[in-house]
Amino acid sequence: MVPYEAPLKDMRFVLEDVIDLAAINALPGYEDATPDMVVAVLEEAAKLAANVLAPLNDVGDAQHSRWSEDDHSVTTPEGFKAAYAEYRDNGWNAVPFEPEWGGQGLPWSVAFAVQEMWQASNMSFGLCPLLNQGCVELLQSHGTEAQQSMYLPKLISGEWTGTMNLTEPQAGSDLAAVRCRAERDEALGDRAYRVSGQKIFITYGEHDLASNIVHLVLARTPTAPEGVKGISLFIVPKYLPTADGAPGEVNDLECVSIEHKTGINASPTCTMQFGENTGAIGWLVGEENQGLRYMFTMMNNARLSVGLQGVAIGDRAYQQALAYAKDRVQSKSVTNPKGGAARIIEHGDVRRMLLTMKARVEASRALTYYAASQLDIAKKHPDEATRLRAQATVDLLTPVVKAWSTDGGVEVASLGIQVHGGMGYVEETGAAQHWRDARIAPIYEGTNGIQAADLAFRKTVRDSGAATAAFVASSRELASSLEATGDADLLALRARLADGLDHLETAAKWIVETGAKDAPAVAASSAVYLELFGVVAGGVMMAKSALAAHGKDKSDKFLAAKIATARFYADQLLPKASGLAVAVTEGHAVVVSLDEDQF
Repeated sequence: MVPYEAPLKDMRFVLEDVIDLAAINALPGYEDATPDMVVAVLEEAAKLAANVLAPLNDVGDAQHSRWSEDDHSVTTPEGFKAAYAEYRDNGWNAVPFEPEWGGQGLPWSVAFAVQEMWQASNMSFGLCPLLNQGCVELLQSHGTEAQQSMYLPKLISGEWTGTMNLTEPQAGSDLAAVRCRAERDEALGDRAYRVSGQKIFITYGEHDLASNIVHLVLARTPTAPEGVKGISLFIVPKYLPTADGAPGEVNDLECVSIEHKTGINASPTCTMQFGENTGAIGWLVGEENQGLRYMFTMMNNARLSVGLQGVAIGDRAYQQALAYAKDRVQSKSVTNPKGGAARIIEHGDVRRMLLTMKARVEASRALTYYAASQLDIAKKHPDEATRLRAQATVDLLTPVVKAWSTDGGVEVASLGIQVHGGMGYVEETGAAQHWRDARIAPIYEGTNGIQAADLAFRKTVRDSGAATAAFVASSRELASSLEATGDADLLALRARLADGLDHLETAAKWIVETGAKDAPAVAASSAVYLELFGVVAGGVMMAKSALAAHGKDKSDKFLAAKIATARFYADQLLPKASGLAVAVTEGHAVVVSLDEDQF
């Protein structure tokens, strides 16, 4: 496997020149995020990612996490425990969280760049802090003062880790079918319940990295109404904290098995059993029957981070494919037929594949960092109207970032195998692991089909397309800036982007009009609608990137490559918007009408 090198120059370009980190730095609470501070943070994170986490990536893939039938414990692969201790002790878990609970208070846009390195260097490792991060966000938003004081400092420091417990054997994505039970136990004090039931697919539900594991569990109380309106949320720790916050008596819960998976093999995916004996002790978060609403705080945080995984694993696959293409010699080049055998990077189709990989990664990175910057504005801007607009943008882009970026990660990793040829299909090169790891990302945290339904129905139909229209309108403002450059590449990008925005606008109007009278048609078109949105939104970010590069030193090869990659995106990826728009507005008919026995 090719050593990982964090793309610091690309990350800084997006942060500084595309999403304007200086404006984020000016927000109240983010004053310490100066350019020098951010550079120092990124450089130190890059060292940990390259020197500690990346060398463990194939180790973890080969060894897997191991479950003990004797005591139901889980042992992570060789080196993971020491790597986590170094990650924790150097404060990396605390980057985006509030200083009052021990966090470093840096912007989410900076935290996303740091997280990209964890996910790219070792996605199995990066999953543990990813879930923990969502727990922190949830408890900051919905926990009581006592719960926050007990759990936030240790979750933020990384001394303890957190999980999300939603799925059950009979309830996959349909949380209305959750059966896990919680009964009040007044003898245990305020908000205390006894929780019983089974949860499946729990990432890092059991492991040996931290001294305690804090499970956030969805369950029903005896008087709860049916459906999602009857779900409550509980804090159920592995070890019951003592009065001074130390891990105490073991709770009535255990990991009864871990899954054998296609990829992310070092990340233990656990089946958790709660309350087999006296009932696992848990504490109610917020009010009864409001658990799903609270859990969405964690889920939306995780969905953006999973989208970031698509960016990260795509970049890792691209780095490996590029290195191989520059080294592998095979066949003559059509540009020099009289010469000897050429490196495969000289062959036209290999160049096309590499540029596709590069363009998809750069577009999705910029889109994901942009969503993070809007999250920063939504949290910290002093003007309420500005905060609300930014949050609306985050809400709109969350399903796009999650689904389009993770689909892109799979596509890029698959192209990486193709660039390697037959050697890509051999585990020895490591190219296949990137694809195997990437393949889970379109599935968990809500399948990409669920993200598409969310975008179509909740984010487009529900507000009559207002948020999408605002995104399209603001994106059209790029046209005049691109036009003013007079640059042939940017003019071509302007024309294709304008065309793509027209198609997105047409599709969004169709979604709104059809959603009110023919929901099955919209459901059948929703995934294509999301893909169209992603392609166009990626084009918007590539236009911003090209404009930023154009305004700088034109002799700089890095900046020239930014413009060239944006032009490639305009020529080869943005034109897909036309066909996707047709599929949105006309492609639903057969999907809806075909009888089951005709499949």
